[in-house]
Amino acid sequence: MLARMLRITIAMQMLFGAALGYWLTDGNAGLVGKLPGMLLVAMAAPLVGNTITIVLSFFKSRAKEPAALWGRALLGETMASARFFLLRQPWAFAPPVLRPATGSQARIPVLLVHGFVCNHRVWKALTPTLQAQGHTVLAINLEPLFCSIDDYAAQIEQAVQTLRQQTGQNQVALVGHSMGGLAIRAWMRRFGTAQVARAITLGTPHAGTQAKAMVSTANGVQMGWQSDWLKELAASETDATRSLLRIALTPQDNIVYPQRAQTLQGITPTVFEGRGHLQLCTDADVRQWVCAQLALG
Repeated sequence: MLARMLRITIAMQMLFGAALGYWLTDGNAGLVGKLPGMLLVAMAAPLVGNTITIVLSFFKSRAKEPAALWGRALLGETMASARFFLLRQPWAFAPPVLRPATGSQARIPVLLVHGFVCNHRVWKALTPTLQAQGHTVLAINLEPLFCSIDDYAAQIEQAVQTLRQQTGQNQVALVGHSMGGLAIRAWMRRFGTAQVARAITLGTPHAGTQAKAMVSTANGVQMGWQSDWLKELAASETDATRSLLRIALTPQDNIVYPQRAQTLQGITPTVFEGRGHLQLCTDADVRQWVCAQLALG
C-alpha cells in the first residue's frame, strides 16, 4: 500500500516538474526543444520536494543543541530520506521474507518493525548486519497505514510465531523504529512478554511527539504529545516489562520531539548525537549498538 502511494506521489511530482520545465524553457522552442529542460526539472522535482520537507521538519523541531550537530543531522537525514522515500520504499513490489542467519554462531531471531508511513525497506542496512552476527531476521509491513496502533499487535504476533517456528527458538528479539516501538509495546500488552528476549526501540515517541503532521490519523493521534493512549500504555507496564526494553534516541530528531523526553520510567536511553530520525535505521554506530544489546539478551 505504501509503495504504491509513494510511486503515485513521485509521478505527480515529476508531472508537475515537467510542466514547470516546459514553462521555464525558451518560449520560442518547440516541444522537442523543450524536452531536455522538462526532463531535467521533472527528475529534480521529487528530490527538491523531499529536501524542502526535511528542512522544514528540522526548523520546526529545533531544540537547544549545538548547531554543528543539527547541521550534521540535517545533511544526513536529507540523504537518508531521499534513499528511503525515492529509491527504496516505493519499489518494494514483493512482500518481506525471512532472512536466515549467515554468521557461524546461531543467535536469537529478530523481528524488525518499521515506523509511521514506512515499510520493511527501511531495514536494508541493518538486516545484513544482523544476519552476519548470527540472527535470523524477519521484517514486516504494518498495514493498514492509518489504523490504531493496537491493531498491529495481531500482525506482530503472527510474525513472532513464524520466527519461532522457523528457528525452533522459544523467544525472539524485536527492534522497532519510531511508531514500530509503540507497536511492539502494544503487542506485549496484549500477548505478554514470555516470548521476548529483548525489545529495542529507535527514535520511538514514548512520550509522544509535537509534530503536527501526524495528528489527523488514528495512530497519529495516539502518538501525539502525552496522549491518553500513551499514558494508558505506560500505566499497563510493569517493571519486569520495562526491564526488557532498550531505548535509543537522537537529540536532533526532526520527527519525534521534545527529543530527550522520549523514554520510560526507570530506563536511561542511549543517546546518538548528530543523527536525524530516519538515520537511526541506517547509522553504523546505531547498528553496532543494536547488535551489542542483542548479544546481551
